[in-house]
Parts: sequence; C-alpha cells; structure tokens
Amino acid sequence: MTPPTALLATAPSPSVSPSRQRWGLVSLSLSMLLAALGTSMANVGLPTLAQALHASFQQVQWVTLAYLLTLTALSVSAGRLGDLLGRRTLLLGGIAVFTLASALCAVAPSLGWLIAARALQGLGAASMMALTLASVGELAGASETGRAMGLLGSLSAVGSALGPLLGGSLIAGFGWPAMFWLTVPLGALAWGLAYRTLPANAPRQPLAGQFDSLGALLLALALVAYALATTLGQGQLDGRNLAWLLAALLSAGLFVRRQGRVASPLIRLPLLRDPALRNGLLGSVLVSTVMMATLVVGPFYLAHGLGLPPLQLGLVVAVGPLLAALTSAPAGRLVDHFGSRRMALLGLASLLAGSGGLSLLPLAAGVTAYLAPMGLMTAGYALFQTANNTGVMQGVTAAQRGVMAGMLNVARNLGLMSGASLMGAVFAWGTGTSDLTHAHPDAVAAGLHATFGLATLGLAGMLAMAMAGRR
Repeated sequence: MTPPTALLATAPSPSVSPSRQRWGLVSLSLSMLLAALGTSMANVGLPTLAQALHASFQQVQWVTLAYLLTLTALSVSAGRLGDLLGRRTLLLGGIAVFTLASALCAVAPSLGWLIAARALQGLGAASMMALTLASVGELAGASETGRAMGLLGSLSAVGSALGPLLGGSLIAGFGWPAMFWLTVPLGALAWGLAYRTLPANAPRQPLAGQFDSLGALLLALALVAYALATTLGQGQLDGRNLAWLLAALLSAGLFVRRQGRVASPLIRLPLLRDPALRNGLLGSVLVSTVMMATLVVGPFYLAHGLGLPPLQLGLVVAVGPLLAALTSAPAGRLVDHFGSRRMALLGLASLLAGSGGLSLLPLAAGVTAYLAPMGLMTAGYALFQTANNTGVMQGVTAAQRGVMAGMLNVARNLGLMSGASLMGAVFAWGTGTSDLTHAHPDAVAAGLHATFGLATLGLAGMLAMAMAGRR
C-alpha cells in the first residue's frame, strides 16, 4: 500500500505564477488573521456589552461561546465539503459569511441577535480556518510549506495579541459596534484577494453519497456537548456538566461506529492508525491546553500574586502573543530546513522547560523571572505548532487535506476549552480557595505550581511518545 506521504503533491499548481502565489498566501494569512480577531477582540468588549445590552456576565459570555462552539463543531465538516466541492469555493463562501455576520453583529439591537450573529460568524470562521490550512499545499511546494505555515501562525498570533488592544481602543473611541465594523472592510479585502489569486478548484466530486451528513451531525453534537461540559460552571463539576460529558461520549461513540460502516466516511479512521498523525492531533490538544492555561492562570498570578496594576498586567500578558507572532515565521524556515519532526520535538522540549520553570517559580523572583519561562513556552509553542501542522498536512493525501485541516482546528479548540476550564479548576484547587480575587499571594503561587506541575507531566509524556514514535 502506498504511504500517504508519497501521494502528497510536492509543488504548487502549475497555473499559479510566483506573484499570484505570494498574493494568494496574503489572502490566506488575512483570512487566518480575521478568524483570530473574531475570537480575541470580542472578549475585551464583554463588560461593555453587558452594560449596553442590560445582560448579566453569564449571559454575555455566550457572545464568545457561540462563536467558539460553531467554529469547533463545524471545522471538520467545512474541511470535508471543501475537499468535495472545491476549497476555493468554500473559502470564498466562508469569508462572505464571516463578513456579513460581522455587519449583523455591529447592528445587533439585542443580545439574542448578537449571539445568533456570532454563531453565524463562527460558521464562516470554520471554513476560513480549515480551508486556509488546506489550501497552503496548492500555493506552496513541499519545500516551502513550513514557511507558509509559519506565516499563518504569525498572523494568528498577531490577531490574538492585537485583538484586545484594537477592541479596547475602538470601544473607547466609537462604541462597541466599531469592533465588528472593523472586520467588514478587512473581510471584503480578503474575499477580493482570494477571488483573484487562489487557483481554480479541482474537478468537483459528486456530493451525493460522498458527504456523510449524519456523521457530521453526530460529530457536531459530540463537540458541542464537550464544549458545554467544559465551559459551563467555570470548571466546577456538577450534574449538568456530567450530563453534557455523557452526551459527548455517547455522540462520539455513535460517530466512530458510523464512520466504520458508511461507504464515504467524514473521517477515514484508518488514518489515525498512523502514529505520526495521531500524535500530531493529540499534541495539538495538549499544547493548546497548556498555552490556554497561561492566558487563564497567568493574569491571576500577576495580579494577585505579584500585585501588578492593570496596565502593567496587560503589557506582561501581551508579551506572549507578540513573541509568538515574531517567532512563527522564523520557525517555518527552520521546519523547511531541518524537517517538521525534529522541530516539533525541539518545540515540545522548549515548552517542557518553560512549564517546568513555572511549576517551581518562587513568588519572590518577580516579573522578570516569570517572563523567562513564559518566553521559552511561547517560542516552543510557535515552533511546535508550525512544525506539527506542516507534518500532519504532509502526511495525508491531497483529497484529505480539508478534513485533516479541520481536525487540526478541532484539536486546537478542544485544547483551548480544556485549558480554560479544566486547568482553571486545577489552579483553583491548588490555591485552596474558591475566592481567587482575595486569595493570599502564597496561595496563588501554590495554584500556579499545581497547574504547571500537571502541565509539565503531560508535556513530558507527549515528548516521550514523540521520541518513541521517531525510532
């Protein structure tokens, strides 16, 4: 049987000129930036939205949750439809939906309207993120895939870093609708560039009998149920969380059973027997979990452990995403030169060193000592993500790129949700109190040590698995 890597196209489409290739990558990068802004920019506006729309904090959280749930639940289906109907077509459709939804968010007269528009925005983002990754192989040859992935990673990190800053500035100057209006012209620009530069679709496959609608529904139910299980109740397990978790397990079991029986499955499960692909997806979940923990736990440690005021806290927190933006592009060049597997191992080792440093960090060491392991983790994250995405996408056939790109996005989002909820719960347990805002600095430091002690164990296990799989 021919290995999947042997079937991967090693060069971009012959119809794509160098100039068109460059501008095509710009359009993909802008799409990735918009999807990242959709996640990060709205978060900073939640207090303002709660006041303007007369909603509680729990209610207004659905402005973020609706986007993330839709994005996570539909990524794989969007990737599969792109494989069947043409990635260019589905990407253009995703950008158009995202742009329209942004305008609907900006004119929302009520919270219910805004939440519905955000769910529609997440639908567009699912196509944008999945098909952006899948389309890289059609524009960049195998020798340049790492650089292209690094560029996409840089723009995603830029979106995560600039989102809160842009959102806060726009809200202060023009009101909360402005942060949604901003993405409308950017979306139109991304659509125009993609329309003019992306290569034409490959011959379409017949949709009938090729797209597993029931499988897509079961997968979406499993992902949404897991998301609700890990986000409701701020990580505290109760009957509601357990019910959603059981629903997730049941839906996942039915999905796996269906994929083994249907003629044209949404996901070809034998692909996951490849240790490299399986470890790549698991690694993405774990690494995203750990990095989300830094964004959830870090601010509490800086504010209540080290006593930083809000302005300094914001500047320190922004260092991580900015460093990721600066290191992702060089990481892509390293991946192209030294290989994805070797660089993924180096990225994991850097993450492990940084996490281990945080698990042992003395409270008296201060901000500088906190930034050192954070820098190691951020650089390791950029290197791992670039290398891992490149390796996974090079390990599947051209016909499976859309699905696999969707699975990578699902893995990342599952990690983000797990990091926010489960690692947040570990942090609360480590402090020994449920009132984190009034916890003693020593208790906050103990919570940091517990959180990243667990993260260090997980990363050490992942690194051991990756090294074993290499031999």
